[in-house]
Amino acid sequence: MNKDEIKGKGKKIEGQVREGYGKLTGNKTEQIKGKIQQAEGTVQEEIGKIKRKMKD
Repeated sequence: MNKDEIKGKGKKIEGQVREGYGKLTGNKTEQIKGKIQQAEGTVQEEIGKIKRKMKD
């Protein structure tokens, strides 16, 4: 696992928490921001996987 994969996983978790907070409080903006953050995390994680495979 490289740093991009770890950071991506972190972003995904933060996004899930943010989305959950938005649902709990009824804040649609936070829900959307959470989903966006999860998508960013997924992309960063995939980039990390690609980099790792290219090294191998």
